[in-house]
Amino acid sequence: MRAILGIVLLCTAFSFRAAQAAPSDETIARGKALTIAGDCASCHTADPARPFAGGKRIDTPFGAVYSPNLTPDRETGLGAWSDEDFTRALRYGVAPDGSRYYPVFPYPYFTKLTRQDLLAIRAYLATLTPFRNTRPPPQLRWPLNYRVVMRLWNYLFFRPGIFEPNQQKSTEWNRGAYLVRGAAHCGACHTPKNMFDADKRGRAFGGGSVDGWFAPRLDNAARAGLKSWSVDDITEYLASGRNGKSHADGPMAEVVVNSTSLMSDADLRAIAVYLKDQPSGAPEPAASPPPATEISAGKTLYDRACIACHEADGSGAPRIYPPLPGNANLQSADPASTLRIILDGAQTVTTPRAPNAGSMPGYAKQMSDQEIADVTNYIRNSWGNAAPLLSAAEVRKARK
Repeated sequence: MRAILGIVLLCTAFSFRAAQAAPSDETIARGKALTIAGDCASCHTADPARPFAGGKRIDTPFGAVYSPNLTPDRETGLGAWSDEDFTRALRYGVAPDGSRYYPVFPYPYFTKLTRQDLLAIRAYLATLTPFRNTRPPPQLRWPLNYRVVMRLWNYLFFRPGIFEPNQQKSTEWNRGAYLVRGAAHCGACHTPKNMFDADKRGRAFGGGSVDGWFAPRLDNAARAGLKSWSVDDITEYLASGRNGKSHADGPMAEVVVNSTSLMSDADLRAIAVYLKDQPSGAPEPAASPPPATEISAGKTLYDRACIACHEADGSGAPRIYPPLPGNANLQSADPASTLRIILDGAQTVTTPRAPNAGSMPGYAKQMSDQEIADVTNYIRNSWGNAAPLLSAAEVRKARK
């Protein structure tokens, strides 16, 4: 009888400990919110029918890598990982077997997250449907095909450490800083990179190249930054993919659909408060107006192809056809995003808060390289805009 009672008490104790160890609904919800803020689904979903199962090809300047499986599958996913495995991966970029991850996995940003939040993310990922999915090996050029090289990269460019709140700023500002510099890893796209694909120090949020697009400046630069945007403008853009000044396109459209449009209003506003408080970084490049003949040629093309939607004065129809005067993305020093839209066309991203669609045709076949250059220089330097001129050769390169 005593033996039976002992077994019952032992089982009860184990059950109690298991119940204690099980993450709460609140923890899982916080982990889900952070996973959304990190836009994990975009990189870790190759097949929409198998979300978070990895295998998506991600191109880098040094070759391609394939995202890992984040589902709780025990053989190819995270199912057999311990809490320490998960924490070490996100905080230090170290895999369970001791090998180093490549920084296309944004552990240099995730290192800012608290252990509590890292484990909340793990708790949420453990609730996903497990999928078996073995990803292809990386296809990187020598010597980066050897992961040991990442030890040197980390020594030179990686500074692990949890986010430290600024006691001189508000709780909302600090929440925004924690998200921008941590889970949301905005600088991964919006900060220029050095020759080793590490963030350039002292150039945070100065804009960067991403897959043939240019992620614009998020500092307080007058022309190409957020100086003309209010906190409400930034919040609306992140929530809906558009506002009275601009529309999301390219890689940012995916971020809006899979991440920011699903975040809470409070977190979006916190991000906006933090970004709006960033000082101007590097001076914007001087911009000389195009020659009169080029302006005339560009205006003729604009009147023929663009005026119906964007109006003669460029005012467009805010939140349907983005206005061109004062458009920060249009005035970026790097015209890559503008060229992509003119060459390939654009489709307005639709979100629950902005479900109406809009589109713009591409002009790659209708216009020559010189014509694309002329109309681009015209809209980047009219109605008070100012941006460096581009040549037909740059357009030809962008076509490729």
